[in-house]
Amino acid sequence: MKNLKEKTPDISSFQCPSSPSSYFLSFEGIEGSGKSTQLKNLKSYLEGLEYRVIILREPGGTAFGEKLRGAILASEEALHPIAEAYLFASSRAQLLNQVILKELSIKKTVVICDRYIDSSIAYQGHARGLGTETILKIHELPPLNSLPHQTYYLDIDLQTSFERQKARGNEKDYFESESKKFYQKLIQGFKEASRIFPDRIKIINGHLEEERVSADIQKYVNRLLGISH
Repeated sequence: MKNLKEKTPDISSFQCPSSPSSYFLSFEGIEGSGKSTQLKNLKSYLEGLEYRVIILREPGGTAFGEKLRGAILASEEALHPIAEAYLFASSRAQLLNQVILKELSIKKTVVICDRYIDSSIAYQGHARGLGTETILKIHELPPLNSLPHQTYYLDIDLQTSFERQKARGNEKDYFESESKKFYQKLIQGFKEASRIFPDRIKIINGHLEEERVSADIQKYVNRLLGISH
């Protein structure tokens, strides 16, 4: 029957880093969702609360990861979905081991990552057709089983995405040049990730004005930090 509850994958091997007074956050969304702007706004807000804030991006964040990023985004030939999935996982594992987990051991530190595992679920799992279970399986072993304490998914529709990309006028990279059908699958993939991790992923209306979006994100951050305004 169509109304049967969808099966939820086993996520028992995943956990947030144990880091008292320090937090791991991530931003997700399709192109043009406003991640870069909101990353900067959240950084300023947290620094105002006297937190040490580190901004990272995926793939990237390490010398190894940046080389992979350049190779992927500049590729003029289609990569096999499995190759894509493992390239991103390789960059992520290095970033966790070399940067994220070490930085979180320092008190009052917030690490904010531009994209993380949910992008793998959306891009390779859903849009490329590997399946969510495959992506989760790749990430079962440490350090890849580390999850952010909170993730902010900036939710926008396809029309808004393409309008904002056009307004930026940048040359399209490997993923930005994909079709509307691919982007629609991405949105479905992010929704799937939100269903699997409902407590971690906070869905934010990315169509709202910048200040309103920032306020909505800060509301969730305050709860995480135990701040009541």
